[in-house]
Amino acid sequence: MAKYNITEKKEKDAAYRALVNPKLMDELERRINDIIIVQKKFRDKSYSAKQLAEDLNTNTRYISAVVNVRFHMNYTSYVNKFRIQEAMSMLVDKRYQELNMEEISDLVGFSNRQSFYAAFFRLNGVTPRDYRKTRVATLPSQDGKPKKRGRKAGSKNKPKA
Repeated sequence: MAKYNITEKKEKDAAYRALVNPKLMDELERRINDIIIVQKKFRDKSYSAKQLAEDLNTNTRYISAVVNVRFHMNYTSYVNKFRIQEAMSMLVDKRYQELNMEEISDLVGFSNRQSFYAAFFRLNGVTPRDYRKTRVATLPSQDGKPKKRGRKAGSKNKPKA
């Protein structure tokens, strides 16, 4: 695992988490999901927690508190989760088979291939390339042609008309 510079998470308590009103936390959770998931801001590599806070007319501490308490991760992990989900779909979609890993990484919002590989490996335990290889190999043939069924070898029966 050292290959992708992955470190274990350390649990820590931030005092400001308890300061966010539960009603406000519910509202911010809904609005964060709307912006990140529905509006697909996770694809924008430059969309930061600071920008999200500005869009929601709040501060980054509140954003951090909501993401930590409601989603049990930090902002970067939260955004990367959706990027990886999108990448997983693209990796097995025949429309994207011609794209290399850097192109997929770029389309889903990662700044570079290394951070894409590290986040992908952290969530799936396999590299994106290996994921594509194993998933595409298990998919049925999608060339649109039905398989021909011939007579058994050595059969002298004529095909039925």
